Amino acid sequence: MKKEHGVLFEPIRIGTVAIKNRLVMAPMGPAGMSNENGVFNQRGVDYYVERARGGVGLIISGTTCVEDQVERRKQHMPFPRKKPGEFSAASRLMLERVHAYDTKFFVQLTAGFGRVLSPALLREEDELVGPSMNPGRWIPTQITREITVKEIKSIVKAFGESAEICRNCGYDGIQIHAVHEGYLLDQFATPFFNRRTDEYGGSLENRIRFAVEVVEEIKARCGDDFPVTVRYSPKHFIKDWNRGGLPGEVFEEKGRDLDEGVEMAKLLEEAGYDAFDVDVGSYDAWYWSHPPMFHEKGMYLPYSELMKKHLKTPVITAGRMDDPDLASAAINNGMTDLIALARPLLADPYWPRKIREEKLDEIRPCLSCHDGCLKRMSTLVSCAVNPSTGREAELRIEKAAAQKKVLVIGGGIAGCEAARVCALRGHAVTVYEKNDALGGNLIPSGIPDFKENDRKLVKWYEGQLKKLGVQVLLGTLANRQAIDKAEPDVVVVATGSTPKLLSFPGSDNKNVMTASDALMGKAAIGENVVMVGGGLVGCETALWLAKQGKQVTIVEFLEDILFSGKPFVVDPNEQMLRDLLDFNKVEKLTSTALCSYDGQEALVKTKAGEMRIPADSVILSVGYDPSAELYQEIRGECFETYLLGDCKSVKTIMSAIWEANEVARSI
Repeated sequence: MKKEHGVLFEPIRIGTVAIKNRLVMAPMGPAGMSNENGVFNQRGVDYYVERARGGVGLIISGTTCVEDQVERRKQHMPFPRKKPGEFSAASRLMLERVHAYDTKFFVQLTAGFGRVLSPALLREEDELVGPSMNPGRWIPTQITREITVKEIKSIVKAFGESAEICRNCGYDGIQIHAVHEGYLLDQFATPFFNRRTDEYGGSLENRIRFAVEVVEEIKARCGDDFPVTVRYSPKHFIKDWNRGGLPGEVFEEKGRDLDEGVEMAKLLEEAGYDAFDVDVGSYDAWYWSHPPMFHEKGMYLPYSELMKKHLKTPVITAGRMDDPDLASAAINNGMTDLIALARPLLADPYWPRKIREEKLDEIRPCLSCHDGCLKRMSTLVSCAVNPSTGREAELRIEKAAAQKKVLVIGGGIAGCEAARVCALRGHAVTVYEKNDALGGNLIPSGIPDFKENDRKLVKWYEGQLKKLGVQVLLGTLANRQAIDKAEPDVVVVATGSTPKLLSFPGSDNKNVMTASDALMGKAAIGENVVMVGGGLVGCETALWLAKQGKQVTIVEFLEDILFSGKPFVVDPNEQMLRDLLDFNKVEKLTSTALCSYDGQEALVKTKAGEMRIPADSVILSVGYDPSAELYQEIRGECFETYLLGDCKSVKTIMSAIWEANEVARSI
């Protein structure tokens, strides 16, 4: 272990509980981890045990229900009070295994979601609830019903009963979900959402009364030696309903700001909370609570440092803390006490062990894409780069019965994953890549400064293939003759895709280029840029150029950029990208087509008519064409043949990895 990382492995106490190191598995929605009775299922057991095996000191479970009569949502989370006997039996078996690794386990108990409950989890005959009448986060016409005082008291009692069940099971503590992110307890604590005139509204003391009564009830039932922590946001970044403020943006905070955030934390500590798990943000500024790759790493540290200055109890910090140098420095500099890892432990459960063993280059990076985790929060939590997350037993890679000679044609992400898994299964694998580097389309897409972890993923695959003894032939174009000469048992075709081109008057101008060529620096880019295509690649490239000071106009044929057609689910990555494009003054012309280009101006046709746009450069980002010619040529041969990745159909990184992993485990 590197000396500077030693602080990550120093012990610490939360209340009376000793934690072996400073690394915490942060709470994440436990979709698919329990059965219909709210009892941890085998998937949940395998999921948490794998993270304990990976070396984390403390696990905090995802949201766990305490009641279902006030907020009558569909069952999708653990629920101790529903079937206490079954919950206890399953929990004890899981804790025996988790505790074997000297890992502690806190259960995160929730008061509920309030106005932010997903419509997918709201039963048709029921309504949203909240401290006051407020518009729903996802469907604003859904108005919350005001919770009664009697109902508040029943929820407080349910917290105590649930915590007592958890203590009797052998869990080591509780986290309260949450005076953060705009969940139900947070809505009570915030004047923007809470306009009550009774003892649960008005003054700061009244607004946090609910959260105070919760910790008092738990302590009364379970004793002071059973730690109770709280997930806490000292600042919300709310500009207005469903509108968040960006880093560096000047705006009027409509939610909680830092002055009250500090005062509230002091009162909660005084009430009995034993640690504060600090973040910032809200559902109205969701890209703070679930930070995309556009955020700098460690974006919560200034806020946890502020909490450290005013609190005596330990502070936990998450928020893109996957850089061990950053994490170590944060503790050494007094900015936090413990480091919480959420998505990084989905991508690589062995992050802590690999830091300790000084195998940093073997850590599989989280891309902050949310494709496998947040977007699947109602089904089964997983990970774009690690298909086995949430299915640890089902998708375990095992040795094949017989070794085969496998040729992988194409060294993009799908090809690399197929080669990695085949090698782990004991096959002899050779990768043919026509270019001089592995990575495929991830090489140009990883150029922008905010795509650091995309670049790390390519490096990770390079390291894994080398470690596993995979023969990689760079600058080698595989054809039918080369394949026949190799006499393979299996051929995996992962030849990728190529950027689509457009034909228009002026398309042959030297200042017309693809987004891939622009990102790779293969052509000079002027100061006035027309980006043709407002999909993900086009918008990310436009942002990259705008941050360099260029004037960028996106020309999109469809009625919106990043067009997805989703009815209500807001992707924090998409939301932040849209806001960043506005903040960086990228102009967007939708329902618009490029007509021609004369080297100085682009002529476009809008609904209002034709217009000319100054353009030193025109960059094309209009999709990709699969390259499957080789597969068509060899598909009828006697060896096993598989078609994977973009050459089959253009995919996301997650789809390419998952598909390759599935096929390779069967070879």
